Amino acid sequence: MPEASNGDTTLYYDTMGSSDNPTILLIMGLGAQMVAFREEFCQLLVDAGFHIVRFDNRDVGLSSKTSGTPPALQELLGAQGQDPSDLNVPYVLSDMSDDAIAVLDAIGVDKAHLVGVSMGGMIAQTIVIEHPERILSLTSIMSTTGNPEVGAAKPELMMKMPLSVPTSKEEAIANSVETFRLISGPHFDPEDHANETAETYDRNWNPNAQGFQIAAIFASGDRTEALRTVEIPTLVIHGRLDPLVQISGGEATASAVPNSKLVVFDDMGHDLPEVLWADITDEIINHAQTTPGN
Repeated sequence: MPEASNGDTTLYYDTMGSSDNPTILLIMGLGAQMVAFREEFCQLLVDAGFHIVRFDNRDVGLSSKTSGTPPALQELLGAQGQDPSDLNVPYVLSDMSDDAIAVLDAIGVDKAHLVGVSMGGMIAQTIVIEHPERILSLTSIMSTTGNPEVGAAKPELMMKMPLSVPTSKEEAIANSVETFRLISGPHFDPEDHANETAETYDRNWNPNAQGFQIAAIFASGDRTEALRTVEIPTLVIHGRLDPLVQISGGEATASAVPNSKLVVFDDMGHDLPEVLWADITDEIINHAQTTPGN
């Protein structure tokens, strides 16, 4: 089983395509396993001449799990306005950034293109801030800067979201379908999502994953000023209909990073619908191919 190590944390990963080609490292979002980047999506990038690497973030899939109980969401919300570094959490986005670099080290890749989705976009932003020498380009998808004034979820969405932790496979599937029905755009397919959730549950489901990862996000603070210093070519992709990380988060990211490009899909929410795979991967491919040193 291919694994990378960052201290005591092990990260499961896999690859597609020839390692002789430029590498794109894919980083998935909150609570999601690497297989949420579907093989067919990855194949579009492979066919364009890229070496694709995807991995399970810590606390999901086949990677290491954090022991103990994650902080309660109410506790984290109550701490808003405090110095994020005062929060007592087991890890932050910088640690997850180091996880991604450990994966690149394990496969012997010196420089890679980054594509991060949602929380994965936050991790990718952190990587270009902290490890710019390892990165050729950044694509940040449906993500935000960490500034609480932008990219917040719609209040009416949070009133409807299922927040209880499922205690069975059936509950996990039902909760995930309902969550993605609320946050996705018009192309959401509930049957396909139910099948995907069943597969990831069986692969290795961790009920504490989202709690620990949300805590890492809260404790990592605002990246806006650091993003203003980024010199890595940056593409920002967002869905106009995104109710979970509203489009102001993507706009703020593009505004912060000098010379970045913002692409908005009018029929996309907080999801990667199959009908848009060709368009999304075309943007990623064109961005990577035009990056100096690719």
